[in-house]
Amino acid sequence: MNDLDRRQLLGLTGSLCLAPGVAGRFVAPAPVRGARVKLEKSLGIGMIAEGASLADKFLIAAEIGFDGVELYSPADFTTEEVLAAKEKSGLEVSNVIDSVHWETTLGDPDPAVRARGRAGLEMALSDCKAWGGSSVLLVPAVVNQGIAYDQAYACSQAEIRRVLPLAEELGVPIAIENVWNHFLLSPLEAARYVDELASARVGWHMDVGNVVNYGWPEQWIRVLGRRILCLHVKEFSRKKRDDEGLWKGFDVELGEGDCDWPAVTQALAEIGYSGWAVAEVGGGDRARLRDVHARMQRILGG
Repeated sequence: MNDLDRRQLLGLTGSLCLAPGVAGRFVAPAPVRGARVKLEKSLGIGMIAEGASLADKFLIAAEIGFDGVELYSPADFTTEEVLAAKEKSGLEVSNVIDSVHWETTLGDPDPAVRARGRAGLEMALSDCKAWGGSSVLLVPAVVNQGIAYDQAYACSQAEIRRVLPLAEELGVPIAIENVWNHFLLSPLEAARYVDELASARVGWHMDVGNVVNYGWPEQWIRVLGRRILCLHVKEFSRKKRDDEGLWKGFDVELGEGDCDWPAVTQALAEIGYSGWAVAEVGGGDRARLRDVHARMQRILGG
């Protein structure tokens, strides 16, 4: 985006969110051709139905064969509990979800809402550092009848810039997720949004299943390239969506929907991705989690 484009964009939002200057463009490294994809498998802590304590849940995940667990912040467990669970199980914290980003988005026109959202992101970054996670998942904005697209774009970038010094100090990246928030609707726009922030501490959390409703995940992966820091793994069925309703599209097991997993893993290999693949599906007891792990093995490779 050139200076004129940026001034035009920010001008549309009035004095709501004036971003500090024009940062240089961050250029992602070139794709690595012929590489093999190497993934570490994780699952959300909320998927683990058994276990009385955090340590118990980590031990169950380890028993099944997972390499890590995805946590959230703010949390109802302490850093001491997280570190003890890691030590007992041998697992890592794959990543951390900023759990306040939907209700207090950084793209809200209300400065007070943005301030609460910014504080939540700062807490998630600090927790991720303390817990040894790889990145913090962020939904940067939600566009709706009351929040205009241009407002959400400019305001969320301005707020992320305010948090970047902390992310850089901690060495913890912010990973922006593609979700159904009516925002950043194409991989080209997603890449542009990240690049305009001009920081190696901002990248993308690629949710494979979320794309299938309106696109093809392998195309997003190739466009986003090395900006991808983490993966969410889930499935989507266009037929169930059409027959039963939009959200029923997610009601399908891994490997039984419309995601072309061979194409996804090929695209990941082409960009040289090596990192976390986090299951985001319905959880349950040990038997259920074993099935999820086995399905991840089949669709992503061992």
